[in-house]
Order: sequence, then C-alpha cells, then structure tokens
Amino acid sequence: MRSKSDKKKPLVPRLRFPEFREAGAWEVKRLGGIGSVSMCKRILKSQTSESGDIPFYKIGTFSKQADAFIENKIYEEFKEKYSFPNKGDILISASGTIGRTVVYDGKPAYFQDSNIVWIANNENILLNAFLYYCYKTIQWQTDDNTISRLYNDNLRKMKIVVPPIPEQQKIAHCLSSLDEVIGLQAKKVQALKQHKKGLMQQLFPAEGETTPRLRFPEFREAGAWEVKRLGEVADVVAAGDLNVDDYSTERTDKYIFPIYS
Repeated sequence: MRSKSDKKKPLVPRLRFPEFREAGAWEVKRLGGIGSVSMCKRILKSQTSESGDIPFYKIGTFSKQADAFIENKIYEEFKEKYSFPNKGDILISASGTIGRTVVYDGKPAYFQDSNIVWIANNENILLNAFLYYCYKTIQWQTDDNTISRLYNDNLRKMKIVVPPIPEQQKIAHCLSSLDEVIGLQAKKVQALKQHKKGLMQQLFPAEGETTPRLRFPEFREAGAWEVKRLGEVADVVAAGDLNVDDYSTERTDKYIFPIYS
C-alpha cells in the first residue's frame, strides 16, 4: 500500500534541461483554472453560403479547407461583441475526433460554436506554445469513456503539469524545432514520391505502347518490350487451408508464426 507521502511525490520530468534541474517540481493545474472555455457565437445555417468573404470552419472542415462562408459584416460584428480567439490560441475539436488542435493564425476566419473551442489562457501563466504540446499528452475522453463529445466541464477538469515560464519556453522551442525538421522531411518525402511517380510513368510504356518514353542509355536501342500475360511468366499459387486447431488468435510458445488473411 502506498503511503501518503508516496502519493504526493514532486512532479519532475525524467529529462530536464541542465539549467532547470534545480528549479523544483512542476505544478498540477486544471485547464479550467488557467482560463475559461471559450467558443465563437453561434452562426445559423441561413447566415452561411458556399462562397463569401470569411471562411467558416465546421467540425467536418476543422484543420481542412472550409466549404462555407459568412459575410464580413457578421464576422466583424460577432468578433467585436462575443468571444473570439487571439492569434496563437489553440483551437480544439470538441466532437468527432476529439482533441484535434489548430493554432489560430490570426487570419480572418470563424469557427463553429461548441464543436470548436479554446482555453482563454493568460500567457503570463501558461504559454500557448507550451499548451499546444500539453494537449498532445492528454487522453481525450469523457467520464463514461465515450468520445462522441467533449463537454465544457470535461475540458475544465482536464489536468496538466506546468513548469515556470522560462522552462515552458525552452521545451516549446525544442519541440517546435523538431516539428519543423519533421515538416521539412515530410515535404522532401512527398517530393520524392512525386518524382518517383513521374519516373514510373515514363520508365514504363504507356497504355497501348511497347516502348517507354524514358530509357537508360544502354537500353535505348534494345527494341520494344514484349507483351505477355501473367499466366505465361508465373504460376498462381495459394496457401493451404488451416484447421481451427492449427492456429491461435494469440501468440504463444506453440503458435509463433503470424498468419495473414
């Protein structure tokens, strides 16, 4: 059985930057204690259109391309009168796939009430850049373990651990730098995939043709490719059927080889 002192051990990360190793424990905070749960004023369907001035993001288009718009007049009025995210605030999906995040970039846009929310946090206490990564560590689920909707009260009760501002800055900068590298690598991979796709289109003959458009120098005079049916160059084979006693749904000392169906 744990003692009371065991339950109250200081919250300190396993890995810490040298300058913060003696900075003490992190604080546990509920999201409701660092800012109010906020959302945009409700927009009626009749106030939207398929084209217009300001993109309106619904839960289905959150983090994607908007397919609805509102008039600039409504946008300016609602932005002035009601809650609206500041640049850098972390928007959260509260229905559908719960916990998706988008950093509001400050560009004119409007967001569906109750389905897309944010914590109006004081950055003197909790930096948005750090909060963004805190959200990545949260298990987004409601009290009954369903994930159909994240209610405001569920969000308020969520707990995070928070270090002092300088350490928040250091951690956020470190992780965002890695995200930038990952993003650049992802772009390189995508570019290579497109390059490969283009090469394949040229290295293989087009439909109805027998000579590829692009050929390595040593094969340019090698003549046309031959057209063959798969049955002429390979045999079609299949594995035998297994009896129920021949396999298990769990790996054991006896059943060690995977089966693919």
